Amino acid sequence: MSLSTLLIVVLAGAASAYFLGRTRSHQIAKPVGGVRNLAALPNYYASLMGLWALLPALLLIGLWSVFDGAIIDSLVQASLPNDAKQLSKEDLGLVMSQVSNAAQGIGGVGNLGEEYSPAIQRLTSLNQASEKYMPILALIILVVGGLLGFRTIKADNNARYPVERVFNASLIICSSIAIFTTFGIVFSVLFESIQFFQKVPFTEFLFGTHWSPQIAIRADQTGASGSFGVIPLIVGTLLISFIALLIAVPVGLMSAIYLSEYASARVRGVVKPALEILAGVPTVVYGFFAALTVAPAIRNIGDAVRDWGAENGYTMLASLNVSSESALAAGIVMGVMIIPFVSSLSDDVINAVPQSLRDGSYGLGATQSETIKKVIFPAALPGIVGGILLAASRAIGETMIVVMAAGLAANLTVNPLEAVTTVTVQIVTLLVGDQEFDSAKTLAAFALGLFLFVITLALNVIALRVVKKYREQYD
Repeated sequence: MSLSTLLIVVLAGAASAYFLGRTRSHQIAKPVGGVRNLAALPNYYASLMGLWALLPALLLIGLWSVFDGAIIDSLVQASLPNDAKQLSKEDLGLVMSQVSNAAQGIGGVGNLGEEYSPAIQRLTSLNQASEKYMPILALIILVVGGLLGFRTIKADNNARYPVERVFNASLIICSSIAIFTTFGIVFSVLFESIQFFQKVPFTEFLFGTHWSPQIAIRADQTGASGSFGVIPLIVGTLLISFIALLIAVPVGLMSAIYLSEYASARVRGVVKPALEILAGVPTVVYGFFAALTVAPAIRNIGDAVRDWGAENGYTMLASLNVSSESALAAGIVMGVMIIPFVSSLSDDVINAVPQSLRDGSYGLGATQSETIKKVIFPAALPGIVGGILLAASRAIGETMIVVMAAGLAANLTVNPLEAVTTVTVQIVTLLVGDQEFDSAKTLAAFALGLFLFVITLALNVIALRVVKKYREQYD
């Protein structure tokens, strides 16, 4: 029986236990005068019986899946020849992989030798035993757990408290998984970054103006090769993000004001979903649009302006040079992409302003535009600023649009018509292909990831602080 089939059977058994427990609770309710005289509702008794059947079986399956491979490997290693037991950890792992392939009929015994036949046979028998007995044991525990849960269904037994404790524990476990996952991501990036800074000085990374990482040429070369100055990447990231915010903030904010204050319910019901469709478009589609439409249009306009400048004697315009991949093209398309973020967050914040403030302003003789400028906008400003900072974090972390529209050249420039690159693009570039994870070039990706994490974390903290400090509380 496969694992997925076993899980379906266990879930079906737990559901059967639930309905059996519900039926039993109604049966014990009749002698005591009805359901209202029970210590808990029938649903709690049913849930308790279902949990008694489900949780022990799931625990067994989980533990078996985690420790089964390690236990079988240790038993099989005891059957290996003596010379194989003396191998290093890496070589022993290679031998165990070959034994596993032979047990599955891949390669056969000939690749290893007849002295490995006992280990192959033992691995085969242990795998067969595991596949045979684990479902049987899980079903037995399922039935036993259901019977124990059935015994707990009594009129004076309050099943509500144990059921709620189980669900509270489940919520705590889910929250803990999210927290520990975050810590695991941070520490994994941090430890690799520490190795990188052991090869490359921190000051060179943070203040260097040239980015050109290379792989070490000699096998005994342990230091860094190339240049690892992050300044060009920071400038490129900020330049594209600034252009994107320059597009997204006015358009998104004005659209939010229109939808919340001026548009009718019918228009709002059509325009708002249509605007938020932009948030569901994959970034690679935006990248294609930027590379095939926006970038060529900008280059054609630049060429036309240059030709016009040359014909009319404008030296500055005649020397205008627009790259086929530019920060402007990436920034414009990225700005269009994050318009829904600014618009939706701003719209929610504006709608959260109490209607009483609007009515009071109108009562004092203010027009609608004056009310928006002097009452609604100041009241909603902290939330709007928080939404803009969150949209900035989204722009800083974008990759596909920059790859396809701005290029990979790490140029230190603030000219939006030239090709630039960002931190996220270089992370992807450094980790593409077969790389050695002990080289400075590969480890640089983790240092960039840590640097990007710190920047986005700072923006999110600033957004939360702004909202918390200036947020107005209304009754």
